[in-house]
Amino acid sequence: MSEKVKPYKDSQLNKKQQVAQMFDNISKEYDGLNRVISFGIDVKWRKKVVDIVAKSKAKRILDIATGTGDLAINLAQTEAQEIIGLDISDGMLEVGRKKIAEKKLSDKITMTLGDSENIPFEDNSFDAITVAFGVRNFENLEKGLAEILRVLKPQGTFVILETSVPTKTPFKQGYKVYSKYILPTIGKVFSKDRSAYSYLSESASVFPYGETLNNILRQIGFSNVEDLPQTFGVATIYKATKL
Repeated sequence: MSEKVKPYKDSQLNKKQQVAQMFDNISKEYDGLNRVISFGIDVKWRKKVVDIVAKSKAKRILDIATGTGDLAINLAQTEAQEIIGLDISDGMLEVGRKKIAEKKLSDKITMTLGDSENIPFEDNSFDAITVAFGVRNFENLEKGLAEILRVLKPQGTFVILETSVPTKTPFKQGYKVYSKYILPTIGKVFSKDRSAYSYLSESASVFPYGETLNNILRQIGFSNVEDLPQTFGVATIYKATKL
């Protein structure tokens, strides 16, 4: 089980409630700051996720922790007939709905308020499920992954894009300096929520990655689990299926 890091250390709310509050607080600035913090490389990572899903020829896709809908919008390039973005932050969803409307994709993409650990859909509902930079925000990682397995169709594709920690020198040392000092500083300077980007940095540093997360996925019941490190290991794409 992953170590539980919360956005607001003095809050009495549980992690799930704090995460929703945090993303509501930063929803208006999130897209711009995200590009700055990742140097725009996250766009390339999402494209690789889309390519994986496109090969599965999924018709119905669920994008969990969809946020402002970047990945859901990109997934519209696939053969999917329906894409549902699920998130616990209504503030993030509202930003996403505006982006979707501007791109005239409202007939294909629906943004839904909901909890990844209690997904409001029936068993075996989706051909593919994606999560980009969201699994580390789950209150209970194993419960969230079990819910994903439940609503994924047999032979369905599951793809995670998540931060990870480089293991090779000098990238390991550079990442440590960046995540511990630079990222929180950028957040403090440009964000009205000073705790948010410290949390995002800290939660990334303690979240299981690589073979550790692979093994958790296998224990939950996923098959054909594979991890694909990106950009010297600062992020990783995980692929899995449901038998």
